[in-house]
Amino acid sequence: MSELSERFETYESGDKQVAEKIRCDACPVMCYIADGRTGACDRYGNIGGRIVRMDPLTILDHSAETGGSVVPFVAEGENWNGELVNAGRRFITAIGAGTTYPDYKPAPFIVSQEVEGVDLVTVVTEGIFSYCGVKVKIDTDRHLGPETAMVRAQGEAIGHVTTGEYGSQMLSLGGVHHLTGGSKPEGRATCDAMLNLCNKKPVELAIDGGANVIVEAGKPPIIDGKLERRMRVGCGSATIGMFATQWRGLVDEVVVVDDHITGVVSEHQAGKVLDWQDTGIKIVGRRSTPGRYFKVSEPGLGWGGTTISDPLSILGEWNPKKGARPGLSMLMVSTTGEQFAYYELDDNLKPVEKPFPDRLAKSVRLIEENCEPALCTVLFVGGAGGSLRAGVTENPVNLTRSVHRLQTYVTVGGAPVYIWPGGGITLMVDVTRVPDNAFGYVPTPALVAPIEFTMRRDAYIQLGGHEKEIRSVADIVSHGGEYLNPRQSSAASSGNPWPPLAQLHTSGSMLR
Repeated sequence: MSELSERFETYESGDKQVAEKIRCDACPVMCYIADGRTGACDRYGNIGGRIVRMDPLTILDHSAETGGSVVPFVAEGENWNGELVNAGRRFITAIGAGTTYPDYKPAPFIVSQEVEGVDLVTVVTEGIFSYCGVKVKIDTDRHLGPETAMVRAQGEAIGHVTTGEYGSQMLSLGGVHHLTGGSKPEGRATCDAMLNLCNKKPVELAIDGGANVIVEAGKPPIIDGKLERRMRVGCGSATIGMFATQWRGLVDEVVVVDDHITGVVSEHQAGKVLDWQDTGIKIVGRRSTPGRYFKVSEPGLGWGGTTISDPLSILGEWNPKKGARPGLSMLMVSTTGEQFAYYELDDNLKPVEKPFPDRLAKSVRLIEENCEPALCTVLFVGGAGGSLRAGVTENPVNLTRSVHRLQTYVTVGGAPVYIWPGGGITLMVDVTRVPDNAFGYVPTPALVAPIEFTMRRDAYIQLGGHEKEIRSVADIVSHGGEYLNPRQSSAASSGNPWPPLAQLHTSGSMLR
C-alpha cells in the first residue's frame, strides 16, 4: 500500500475522539487534528492550537533565472527588514497559499504590484480539483496497447489509451469518474498516480492487453523493463523522403519498416524524382500511394513498432520482369535506425543477409542522429470553475469572461497554461514547468493545484474583485496570511516568463 493510500485509510477509519483537537476547514474532509499532528492530506497541521499550512508560501525570484537554492524568508512573528524584496522581480505563487474552502471567502492572497507604470493584481489560491486529469505523451514507436484499452495503477483502472500521435503514444488518465465514480480503491489509486505524475515522480502503469510502462515527466519511458532512448525520425515514407539522396548510388533498394507507413524507395515519389530503377520488390501489406504501405504487420515491440523480428517476413516474391535480378542489394532499416540489415538476392531471387557494408553505415547513423530523445510529457488538465472563482470575484462568471478575453493571465505555480476554448476555465499545463512538489491532494479524493490569476487593477475592480483584500508584496512577505506558514524564495525557471509582464504585454491593450 502506498503512503497516500495509508492516509486515505486513516481518513476513512476516522478518529471519533475530538477532545483537545481542532477542526480544519481547508477542504471538505474537515479533519479533527491533535496538537503537533497533521490532517489526512499532510498539508495542514495543528501547531499550538492553530491550523497552519505546513508548506511555505513560495515566491518566485526572477532575478536569479539561472536557478539556485530555496531561500527562506521569515516565519510568523519574526521581524523583517525588507532587504530581500525586489517587488519588480518577484511573483507570489499559490504554492503553499492555502485554499478558499468553503469558498465564501476571498483567495488567500490578492497581491498588488506596479510593473512598468501599470498596477497589476495577482490573485493566488490552491484549487481543489475533483474535475481534473493528466494527459501523458510517451515518445515511442513501441506498441503500448490498443486504443481505449484500460490503464491501471496498483491494479485499479485509472484511465485509458487514446489516439496515438506522430512518434508518440498517448494516455488519458484521471478525471472525475475515476476519482469519484468508481470504488474507493479506484479513487485512491487514481489520485495517487496523478499526484505523483504531476509532482514529476515515476509511476508504473499496466495497460490491458499491452505493455507495462514506467512514466516520469521529463524522463525516457521504461517499457516492459526496457529504457526507450529515441523517438522515430518520421514514418517510413517520410524517412524515405528525407534520406533518399543518401542512398542513391549505394544500394539498389531501401525499405523503411514502420507499423504505420512502410516506405519503399524504388516506388516512392522521392525515388522516382531521383530516377531510381524498379527492383521487382513486393511488400506484403495494403498499398496506399506508390512506395507507401499500411498494415505490413500488427503493432508491437519489434522493428518500427511492428511485431516482426525478421524484416524479410514483410516481403513477397520478387518479380524478375520488373527488375529483380541476382546480386540486387537491399537495405532494410527501422524508423529509429535501431534495427538495420543488408541483403543481396541470390540466383533464386531470395534475399540473403550479408555483412553490413561501411558505405551504408553513415546513412543509418544519420537516421539515428535525427531522432529526438524519447521523453514522457505530463500535462495537468483541470477545470477551474465552480466555487474556486468566488475567491477572485463576487460574480464568478466575470472571471471566466475575463480569461477568455485575455484580460486575465492564468498560471499554475508561475508556469504558463493553455486555456481551452469554449465554456468554463479548462486549463492545461506542462508539469515540468511547475516548481517541484507544487501539487497536493485531499482524500475526498481530489488533487490540489496552485493557480494564479493576473490582471490590471482597474480590470480586477471592474469584474467585482475583492478590492479590500488587496495587499502589497512587501506586506505578504512580512506578515504572511491566514495559515501562518513561513515564506520562501525560489529561483524561477528560466523557461517561464515573469507572469505579470506576460499579462501586461499580451492583454493590456485589450482592456475596455
